Amino acid sequence: MADNIVWHNHKIIRAERASTKNQKPCLLWFTGLSGSGKSTIANALDVTLHSRGYHTFLLDGDNVRHGLCKDLGFSDEDRVENIRRIGEVSKLFADAGLIVLSAFISPFTSDRRMVRNLFPAGEFIEVFMDTPMETCEGRDPKGLYQKARSGEIKHFTGIDSPYEVPEQPEIRLDTSIMSVDQCTDRLISFLAERGLIS
Repeated sequence: MADNIVWHNHKIIRAERASTKNQKPCLLWFTGLSGSGKSTIANALDVTLHSRGYHTFLLDGDNVRHGLCKDLGFSDEDRVENIRRIGEVSKLFADAGLIVLSAFISPFTSDRRMVRNLFPAGEFIEVFMDTPMETCEGRDPKGLYQKARSGEIKHFTGIDSPYEVPEQPEIRLDTSIMSVDQCTDRLISFLAERGLIS
């Protein structure tokens, strides 16, 4: 860390920012293989929350790599830095009182733990898209599995780069057997049960 940098405390705290929005800040961290439904479900939840008057922001892996993380590749080191940056940005959005939705493969347990540790207890919600590999590869919406199998893409999670399955996620969803509406309803119920939304 650079010298001569001091944290500046804001006069308006995160709880005050959230209270005007009738919600509590949190981060829903969607993790899972490519094609597991992370972006689809995160988007559906975002639309539902917005339609009910809640204040949200959605961070998506591909979109972030067009700007904030466009200098990063897909080596293990770059993946760690990608998630570190996303975690810090997510924390800033939560500090603004928002419900943050982040959809990233985030294959390493240590990286997800690093982001969790940025948040107060109960505000990091790990949503594991527990969709079978066969289903994910069968969907292959971007043709990435096919390219990885043929060797065109290296370090592809699930093929030649590991995915470390969450041991105790707050929520587990399987889009091979659950519809988008069922997944969204489950997430809304969870947020309400936790008192994060009313």
